[in-house]
Amino acid sequence: MSKLRHYFITGGAGFIGSNLVDRLLADGHRVTAYDNLSTGFRQFLDNASRSASFRFVEGDVLDSDRLADAMKGCDFVFHLAANADVRFGTDHPRKDLEQNTIATFNVLEAMRSLNIKEIAFSSTGSIYGESTVIPTPEDAPFPVQTSLYGASKLAGEGLISAYCEGFGFRGFIFRFVSILGERYTHGHIFDFYRKLLRDPAKLEVLGNGLQKKSYLYVGDCIAAMLAVIERSPEAVNIYNLGTEEFVEVNDSISVISSKLKVTPALAYTGGDRGWIGDNPFIFLDTKKALNLGWQPRLTIREGIVRTLEWLMCNQWVLEARS
Repeated sequence: MSKLRHYFITGGAGFIGSNLVDRLLADGHRVTAYDNLSTGFRQFLDNASRSASFRFVEGDVLDSDRLADAMKGCDFVFHLAANADVRFGTDHPRKDLEQNTIATFNVLEAMRSLNIKEIAFSSTGSIYGESTVIPTPEDAPFPVQTSLYGASKLAGEGLISAYCEGFGFRGFIFRFVSILGERYTHGHIFDFYRKLLRDPAKLEVLGNGLQKKSYLYVGDCIAAMLAVIERSPEAVNIYNLGTEEFVEVNDSISVISSKLKVTPALAYTGGDRGWIGDNPFIFLDTKKALNLGWQPRLTIREGIVRTLEWLMCNQWVLEARS
């Protein structure tokens, strides 16, 4: 078992962050969660708040002084806070710069001021743009960036690597596929479920429904991150996280419709992608993580069902997101 730590988690009240909080507390660690609650929810931390080993600080990663003050006493940072709104990135390009790139710089500077040397970063498979190498390995050639989100995350990766080289940090960069599971409040399952509640007879689908995507269950994502942190010895550790399968958007619709017992008529908006930066085929090579002994437990289909079941039992998030 790894040594006990005091973890600091930006975005700690969010989807992945709050699940990570629960896992780390269960493993016996101390945890400080930092979140401005713009997309996270205090309700996600209800169980954690009962633990004497947990502390929540409401704050923004753009507030450097509050961030550094909250980070005092911690020895490892999970930087998960970000603007993950790929679809509307071109409507507000500064948001990706501020909330993803500048925020990452602020986290690194807070760490440097406090002599905290280890950071795990939630990057994205979007940094590969529309790769010609499928499945895409970590050392694939970088094509032209296709989304402001991916570009801002790639800039964050560069900053972390530079701090590892310049200031003796140790970095863990995780390039995720889309994550599914409990507390999921953003993405295609959420959007389809909300649309089908409004009108179970019809479903608008962005693009042509043939886009191929890979997904990973949140519990498997967290297990992978912890396995890498424990077993990968490099100064800069870059890992793709995903499953060894992918599905078409139409396949997801089929699973969701079957679970809800509806048969909607599908109305496609057309084209091979739903929006600017929507990669029509995302499938990452995860052999590097698998070689450490980690294995995902859930298939994509099982992850979709788990996500939908949680949404069905927690419809308050639909209203909160509206």
